[in-house]
Amino acid sequence: MSNLSSRLVTVFGGSGFVGKQVVRALAQKGWRVRVAVRKPTYAYDLKPLGTVGQIQIVRCDVRKEAEVQAALNGASAVVNLVGILYQTPGASFDAVHRAASKAIAEGAAKLGIKDFVQMSALGADPKSSSKYASTKGKAEEAVRAAIPSAVIVRPSVIFGPQDGFFTGLAEQIKAFPFMPSIGGGKTKFQPVYVGDVARAIADTLGNPAFAGKTFEIVGPQTFTFNELVQYVGEEIQSPRALIWMPFAAASLIGVVGDISSLLIKPLLTSDQVLLLQKDNVASGKLPGLRELGILPTAVESVVPSYLWRFRKNGQFAEYAG
Repeated sequence: MSNLSSRLVTVFGGSGFVGKQVVRALAQKGWRVRVAVRKPTYAYDLKPLGTVGQIQIVRCDVRKEAEVQAALNGASAVVNLVGILYQTPGASFDAVHRAASKAIAEGAAKLGIKDFVQMSALGADPKSSSKYASTKGKAEEAVRAAIPSAVIVRPSVIFGPQDGFFTGLAEQIKAFPFMPSIGGGKTKFQPVYVGDVARAIADTLGNPAFAGKTFEIVGPQTFTFNELVQYVGEEIQSPRALIWMPFAAASLIGVVGDISSLLIKPLLTSDQVLLLQKDNVASGKLPGLRELGILPTAVESVVPSYLWRFRKNGQFAEYAG
């Protein structure tokens, strides 16, 4: 156990896709971890990731100041992973990204907590036309205003088992006879492995050498949207033709997605169409995985391990006659 074993970190949003990996990484580094989540029943499977008593689960709605403060009491560090990919009637980008981050950071500052990691996103910009990107940018500003020593982590699209990106593409490919090449499909991405993101967060937390820095966390390869669709289609043995779709037409589909999000997970939202109009790649002006001594994981070394279930014969597809 490291010399950090007596220190307690509160992780907000620790029950999600990224959160579970972050909790594991923090536990391995010796932190005692308090996982603050809105639905504790979704997080009890986290306890075996640490030693007995090392990981505790507490209920917390980040939109309620009293619950945020209770989750922070006794902690010496904070990791904020709370975020959404689309809005619903009960959760807007502004409430979940900006307002919640502000409340968490200001609550931590009141307790004198200086070790803080905020997970943001590539493209975060308060002036962005995308509500997702603009509220991520405003959240960064709120956190830095409250805790200047906070570390900001901006990942590209994140992949790994149970992800929403490659898995989502596979689901759409299986559902439709062709795939839209939105805006010509030239938008660039640098997908990053969830384990690398988790390690980056765990390695920067509590390290004075990284205080106040912003990291762009990306994978080793750059793909266009078309290349990603083609890769997934080949991997699940269901290649699909790509049909060019202008951004204007995609925006109309996005409006339908905005409405459907009232009831179900949308295929595409109007805000996501705005995001697709800008490359999701590192600027090259900020440190990344290399500066943390982390060798980024390639897409091809992980994605096939969980997309096989979309093949006609599953894991035995390669042996099918």
